[in-house]
Amino acid sequence: MIYHFIGIKGTGMGALAQIMKSLGYEVQGSDKDDHFFTEDALIEAGIPILSFDSNNIKENMVIVQGNAFRNDNVEVARALELNLKIYTYQEMVGRLTEMFMTIGVSGCHGKTTTTSMMAHVLKNTVGCNYLIGDGSGYASKENKYFCLEACEYKRHFLAYSPYYAIITNIELDHIDYYKDIDDVILAYQEYANKAEKMVLACGDDPYTHTLEVNPPIFYYGLNDDNDIIAKDVEYTNEGTSFDVFVEDNYYGHFDLPLYGKHMLLNALAVIGVCYYERMEAKDVAKYLKTFQGAKRRFKENTIGDIVTIDDYAHHPTEVKVTIKAARQKYPNKKIVALLKTHTLSRTKEMADDFVEALNLADCSYVTDIGVDRFEEGYDDVDYHVILDKLDNGKYMSLDNVNDLLQYENAVLIFMSSKDIYVIQREYEKRLKEKLGIVE
Repeated sequence: MIYHFIGIKGTGMGALAQIMKSLGYEVQGSDKDDHFFTEDALIEAGIPILSFDSNNIKENMVIVQGNAFRNDNVEVARALELNLKIYTYQEMVGRLTEMFMTIGVSGCHGKTTTTSMMAHVLKNTVGCNYLIGDGSGYASKENKYFCLEACEYKRHFLAYSPYYAIITNIELDHIDYYKDIDDVILAYQEYANKAEKMVLACGDDPYTHTLEVNPPIFYYGLNDDNDIIAKDVEYTNEGTSFDVFVEDNYYGHFDLPLYGKHMLLNALAVIGVCYYERMEAKDVAKYLKTFQGAKRRFKENTIGDIVTIDDYAHHPTEVKVTIKAARQKYPNKKIVALLKTHTLSRTKEMADDFVEALNLADCSYVTDIGVDRFEEGYDDVDYHVILDKLDNGKYMSLDNVNDLLQYENAVLIFMSSKDIYVIQREYEKRLKEKLGIVE
């Protein structure tokens, strides 16, 4: 039996394919020919990646259909014609969540980093499986824990059966699907009620306390009314250090080599699970200290006196905390923010919030909007809805990358959920040429 993944280069799909391969299944997949950063891990795992072709679909296959692909895709159409078993991504993941003690990490922001951090700590201590939205996935039948990034888009996370349900925050996003913030809260409430053991939610978030849930719910954060509290917090250019108290009892001291309050909150979610699973604080602290972050989350490269950062930030809140984290680590450098938004609806409806976030930088650039799907009623939207309101904003594309060569002793942050790294790579290439750096 072969599991064929339609859209295998997607971050979730790629991670799921790696898990299925790890569990001993025969796996292959297909996608567009465009290069995507998930390919390297798939190739390393020995998973064939094919171009879309109806001839890829055979009688002896089970199909996993990526959410971005509809029934008019040539391979989906062929699978339907052959009457093959077809699972959506979330349906297949849902089957996996029933096999293990699943730690489902949900939230508008912080899912990928928190899941990565959780997986890093658990796999180095007690062993765990994981599926992370940065394209990473692994599983062994011997492990009892399964760390899962649980996405709220179109309520996909309701297909899962979590042992722990973690909620990093609740905020309005995916406005092409959710009607308003109340609709979002209802989705998280339904998800939280699926937790078998408990819910761990960020208590500093304004909406998590409105959830009405049946499982026990414990809150983490910096405020004194939380169950899991970080105290004596120090933010430095080397990272963040803090003590943790759980239900008024001292648990341990932790040093995190990451920057910003948002990273501290992510760490508290991990620490909370470890505490309630009766793990020693010293073991948790040892591996939190060695966590280097998820893929495409604050990934740095230094060229002369320039630091470039590749980050997945694509929502105003994420843009804001990423810029603040850069300020914490590099207080003496100029901060230059570059943003490529995706989806016309998010760009238009959140334009003022994007402006507020980008204005935290010394100067900022926006690119053309990445458009992956048709959105009715947004034909007139382009990058100007953000650019025209920026304090010190400019337009950026591959045609004017040389404009970035003016900066010295600066941090350039390239933010996008997709492919702004194309501009980043071209800039880095030209910067090295300017500096005479030969590789």
